[in-house]
Amino acid sequence: MSYSGINFKAANIPTIIRLLKLKTNHFDSVIHYLAILYLFTSLFSCEKSSKQNRDHEVFRYNQYENISSLDPAFARDVANIWSTNQLFNGLVQLDDSLHIIPDIAKKWDISENGLDYTFVLRGDVKFHKHEQFKTKDCTRLVTAKDFAYSFDRLISPKVASPGNWVLKNVDTYKAINDTIFEIKLKKPFPAFLGLMSMRYCSVVPKEVVTFYGNEFRSNPIGTGPFKFKLWEENVKLVLRKNELYFEKDKNGKQLPYLEAVAITFLPDKQSEFLQFAQGKIDLLNSLDASYKDELLTPSGKLREKYQNRIHISKGPYLNSEYLGFYLDTDKKEIQSESLRKAINYGFDREKMITYLKNGIGTPAIHGFIPKGIPGFNNVPGYEYDPKKAREFIEIYKKETGDTSPTIRIATDSNYQSICEFIQRELEKIGLNIIVDIMSPSTIRQKKWSGELEVFRASWIADYPDAENFLSPYYSKNHTPNGPNYTHFKNDTFDRLYEESFLITDTKVREQHYAKMDSIIVSHAPIVPLYYDEVVRFTQKNVRGLTNNPQNFLILKRVWKEKKK
Repeated sequence: MSYSGINFKAANIPTIIRLLKLKTNHFDSVIHYLAILYLFTSLFSCEKSSKQNRDHEVFRYNQYENISSLDPAFARDVANIWSTNQLFNGLVQLDDSLHIIPDIAKKWDISENGLDYTFVLRGDVKFHKHEQFKTKDCTRLVTAKDFAYSFDRLISPKVASPGNWVLKNVDTYKAINDTIFEIKLKKPFPAFLGLMSMRYCSVVPKEVVTFYGNEFRSNPIGTGPFKFKLWEENVKLVLRKNELYFEKDKNGKQLPYLEAVAITFLPDKQSEFLQFAQGKIDLLNSLDASYKDELLTPSGKLREKYQNRIHISKGPYLNSEYLGFYLDTDKKEIQSESLRKAINYGFDREKMITYLKNGIGTPAIHGFIPKGIPGFNNVPGYEYDPKKAREFIEIYKKETGDTSPTIRIATDSNYQSICEFIQRELEKIGLNIIVDIMSPSTIRQKKWSGELEVFRASWIADYPDAENFLSPYYSKNHTPNGPNYTHFKNDTFDRLYEESFLITDTKVREQHYAKMDSIIVSHAPIVPLYYDEVVRFTQKNVRGLTNNPQNFLILKRVWKEKKK
């Protein structure tokens, strides 16, 4: 805006007054100009105030790992899963305790043999508006045929979805009518409903997918609580409230509460933290080494200067951090169960969590199955016991004649401090440890091809069943046929694993899981380090954001209080 050549919006107040004085020699004219100035600055203040008053309607977060696709068929990593969670729905969903609850399917029935699943769909779920629907309101209801199409697409070689394995055990599926969808399995799989909650299994509309083809990745149309608005790749993603969303809260109010979600893509975690500290984003979902000591005390509590500005929440995360031994090797140190047990006993996990993780995480003194998932059974594992560690080293030396055992551990830079801590601790009890720092991609490739004798790794559950944490030790899953990177093989374990698929009683199946976990502990193909935790930092005015053990971002019940 300007008046007599003066740009009021661009100039500051002293500059405007100086320019006004130059433009008139008459006092009355100066008063007139100042009156106009007051009017304009009031308008600008109102404009700024209006923007601030609407800030509580928008949830902002940063995704330092770029989103590669908004197509749920490619919801493989956290960045894609978080964004598609807001845009799409499936047959079922998980609550914060990982229980299966209805989503678009309002109920379901499972046959006694565990092979036939019949889903009854809601009749009031609509896709986001799009001109391809050719209807008066540019939308239409979801039917069972849409799920049949979405599943066809998921397993199509032309689509090449990384999630096609989800339907690997499915024999047939079909729409019986508009509201009945039937799935038949090849063999029983008690965790199947959990698989159906994955974002891969979201429903998508054929007419819109056909219209966009591969560009559906950047033009998503789903049924979720938010709808797509804008995506400048690697810059910003904006989602808006879906006014047609079918879910309501317990008081009957339509979800979501927020008007919009805005996602930025700053690739640097330190920059992300600064944005959060300045109140420009609402969520910080990581605890990076660059700022962890700034935020937290060694015991994991917020430092005093942040206590009135930030809220911290923690909870179990379905992620077990561990060192894995590649057992298909001639190296005698790796082949020795005694030496593997010595390593398990030889360092203090409690101390490691306190000093290197600021108290975030639970020391893995049990099996591989982490806290937070049904099936965790407090299986006795390895606690710090240097005396026992030295005894096992002596057993190894007598068995092999090797008086100077040496182990190489491969890790990436993010876990360097942890592996170097283990290195120092194990050297105290007589083990020579070499820590090799590699890129994450190199570790993945070498781990898959069996080129690493010991590797640091994470196992994050894809679905909420403890079987997910046992499949990496089933012999038929040896890489490259599956995720058994250690090439562990035990006949009893394999038998129990196969039997567990035939057990429909959850409690009995969990007893099988505990036995398998005990076998892993007994033979020590791995060194469990810690069970990770979800740790989230939010601005004080954020409400309704809850944790879940899969660390999925669920925003449909989130709201923000107005800042005073």
